[in-house]
Amino acid sequence: MDGVPEPHTGWTFLTNHARVLAAIADNHSARIRDIAAHCRLTERAVQKIIADLEQDGYLSHTREGRTNTYRIDPGKVLRHPAEAGLTVASLMSLLVKDEVDRAAISATRTRPHATT
Repeated sequence: MDGVPEPHTGWTFLTNHARVLAAIADNHSARIRDIAAHCRLTERAVQKIIADLEQDGYLSHTREGRTNTYRIDPGKVLRHPAEAGLTVASLMSLLVKDEVDRAAISATRTRPHATT
């Protein structure tokens, strides 16, 4: 089926909610289609996650023409008791990188190792 990401098997370190929030932090006007592709989720799943985040006050949006611009509340405290006192800003500081940093990491991984 075209447009549906390949399923992932096994466990991961991050929830889909954290992935979507990080994708929005990278681009506040990202389209749901682009967020879904980046996070390897369906568009419907991203819509549901955005609704969850908005309902609990982590995220809001304004409509500008045909585009949504999202605003993340960086001071909002994370939900799980194990992260009591940690804010969205602290989580985002771990997850969000500048595109320059991403390109440098990617180049390092794809560069052949020198041999001596």
